[in-house]
Amino acid sequence: MNKTAALISSLMLLTSTTAAADAIGVYVGAQGWDMAAEGSHGENNELVEYNFKDESQARFYLAFEHPVPFIPNIKIAHSELMTKGLEVDTNNEFANLVVEGSEVDFTYTDYTLYYELFDNGLFSFDFGLTAKDFEGELLTSDTMGLDEDSVDEIIPMLYASAQVSLPGTGLSVFAEGNFLSIDDHTLADYQAGIAYALIDNIVIDVNLSAGYRVVDLELDDLDGVYADLEFDGAFAGVEVHF
Repeated sequence: MNKTAALISSLMLLTSTTAAADAIGVYVGAQGWDMAAEGSHGENNELVEYNFKDESQARFYLAFEHPVPFIPNIKIAHSELMTKGLEVDTNNEFANLVVEGSEVDFTYTDYTLYYELFDNGLFSFDFGLTAKDFEGELLTSDTMGLDEDSVDEIIPMLYASAQVSLPGTGLSVFAEGNFLSIDDHTLADYQAGIAYALIDNIVIDVNLSAGYRVVDLELDDLDGVYADLEFDGAFAGVEVHF
């Protein structure tokens, strides 16, 4: 998949939509994610399953919204996605015999163009496209040496976000995600949770959030990489709105 072509096609599709935010706003956020991982990866569709370590990961994002028609809002998010694991040789009579190690690094940056299609103060819904910039590495090591597979692609994905406020409480529930299913590849990155307005005035808003996040990767010969991996766990975050 060509990076430039994927990014251009995403931009062309988005600019055909007409919707806009009500006012200029800048959002800055950070999240801590208590992530568990499971799954397998390998070469030539011969997948090896690993017992991966739980990890603490981070996500940072910056979004800019404006009221200009036809021009999309923009959000940039950077997510860590790293873990290590050990293979269990299920064909060996000695259960849980470690025969191979794995290091996964699918850290990526999302570039999202979106429109605020609906917002009445109680419910909002955004829709757009994300260019997911993958520069991932899969390392495997055993007594025979070290093997490395890498992915360097920009993958276009659908983006959607919704939030429902609970009047008089300062609380709201939200969901956000990116999705793609094409050829034999399936990718999903979504989260849902609850937010609390710690500070809410005309100068600055500060929101605290907590929820659950899932990243699913099913790759079938993407730059030679075959993988079936799931990362999930609880997260907590803070967002500042100027």
